[in-house]
Formats: sequence, C-alpha cells, structure tokens
Amino acid sequence: MIARPLAIALLLVWPGQGVDDACRALAQASRRPALEAPMHAVSDDARWALVAAGAVAALAGPVGRAVLLEAAVVLVPVNLVVEGTKRLVDRARPDGTRKRSNASFPSSHAANAVAVAFVLSRRWRRGLPAFLALAALVAWSRLYLDRHWLSDVLAGAALGVLLGWGALALWRRLRAPRALAVG
Repeated sequence: MIARPLAIALLLVWPGQGVDDACRALAQASRRPALEAPMHAVSDDARWALVAAGAVAALAGPVGRAVLLEAAVVLVPVNLVVEGTKRLVDRARPDGTRKRSNASFPSSHAANAVAVAFVLSRRWRRGLPAFLALAALVAWSRLYLDRHWLSDVLAGAALGVLLGWGALALWRRLRAPRALAVG
C-alpha cells in the first residue's frame, strides 16, 4: 500500500517542521506550575464538559436537541477521518510517545473542539468569539502539554471545520422538506 509511506514521507519533509519546533519551544518555555492543572483540565476534561453540555442541550427543548443532533452528525465523520489519518500517518508525539492508535497527527482534540464550535456558532452566532476562544484554548493546551505539534493542531482544526461544514450541509439538505411535485 503506497498511501502510508507517501503520507509519512510528506510529513517528514514538510518544510514547516522548523515552525513546529519553534512553536514547541515557545509552548514549553511558557509552562508554569500554576498553569499545569488548568491546562490538564482544559485538555483532559474537555470530553466531560462536552457530555455535560450535551445533557443540558438535550433538556433545553427543540433547539437544544437540534444542536445536540447536529453535533453528533458532525463529530462522527470528523472522528472517523481523524482516527483513520492517525493510524495511516503514525506520527510520534513531540514528547516522544509513539502509539499508532493514538498518534500525533492530526489532533483529535483540536478537530473536535473546532467542529463543536462550528456547530454552536451556526445556531448562536453571537457566541462565535467565545466558542472560538474555547476551541483555541483546547488547541493551545495540546501544544502546552507537549502532546501535539503545531501542524497537528492546525490540521485537526482544518478537518473539524471542513468536515463539520460538509456533514452539516449534507445533513440539513437531507432533512430539508422537499417541495411537492406539481403535475
């Protein structure tokens, strides 16, 4: 199979490795004892916040349930593509950890955070700055904790937006009431 060696070769010769290294150095230089627990909470506890938000949305009436359903519709393809790409590329994490099922590229945290921010901002446009700030904080926490390279986070964010937009557009198109044929 040629796809995996090609993906690895492209990743290894990507001219942005210097940018990845510089960003890693910056993130690691910014580490402070007082920030460790909050950054771990943002990074590791984000999924519990998502579950809690989902529970609130489910109880919030029709709009909340619609948002919850749209988030699920968006997160399924995002995670399928992200996890498949991780296994294909098998990139080591900046901290040296290497495990194919949990590879570095792309960042699933960034992909999920951006995808959820996208869904929420489609329903509540005024919340866009807050949704993006939270997604950016999740992405930065992955760099700060030395779990991802900048290119991992950027690729994850791009996948979150692109796949989120595509999945949501398809979902809404399939759900739109069809015009009755007059004949």
